[in-house]
Amino acid sequence: MKYNRVLIKISGEILKGSQGFGFDFDFIQSLAEEIKESHLLGVELAIVVGGGNIVRGNTLESNGIDRATADYMGMLATVMNGLALQSVFEKNGLYTRVMSAIEMNKICEPYIRRRAIRHLEKKRIVIFTAGTGNPFFTTDTAAALRATEIEAQIMIKGTKVDGIFSADPSSESSYKLDTVSYLDCVKQGLRVMDLTAVTLSMDYSLPVAVINLTEKGNLIKFLKGEKVGSLIT
Repeated sequence: MKYNRVLIKISGEILKGSQGFGFDFDFIQSLAEEIKESHLLGVELAIVVGGGNIVRGNTLESNGIDRATADYMGMLATVMNGLALQSVFEKNGLYTRVMSAIEMNKICEPYIRRRAIRHLEKKRIVIFTAGTGNPFFTTDTAAALRATEIEAQIMIKGTKVDGIFSADPSSESSYKLDTVSYLDCVKQGLRVMDLTAVTLSMDYSLPVAVINLTEKGNLIKFLKGEKVGSLIT
């Protein structure tokens, strides 16, 4: 395998599928099968999960809830998603640990860097939730932070499109970019990740792959070194 330790960012949007809210369990089951295959091939896998399928902070803010409170509500939604992933993964025979940046000992472990790394070494799937534990930071930034902390070789951002495009993928004038530099990502306003996540990845030379996670087989292909999606490097 091309990579030994990988962090995958899964957004809440991708978890809800074509529904307006909640979970697309067909997708989660398909994801579990790919995660299991990757795991059997020897890849150490960590996941950062978003919460947009349940709560979107910016929507709450626009309806009168202050930004910090809205962000904390979003963090709680990511814990719910992490528990859902854990349940489906374990029914597929995977050993998992959910870790939260906000302590809630009744349902999951607190995030401790050394413990997370030890779980990975023991071949457990680690699901990071509650973002960074702080308001005003996105789960993309949390993913870049966790990937750096656990010394992942690459961060994979799972999306519904086949990589990074020059403009809206639905536009006839847009075209796919196979490789993009961190600075070009910022200068061209490609909106793949927020600025903080991009600069953190750049500062610590963390490559970021953007792949279509809804197409079964893409994750395995990428981990084996095949050309899939786009790369920020």
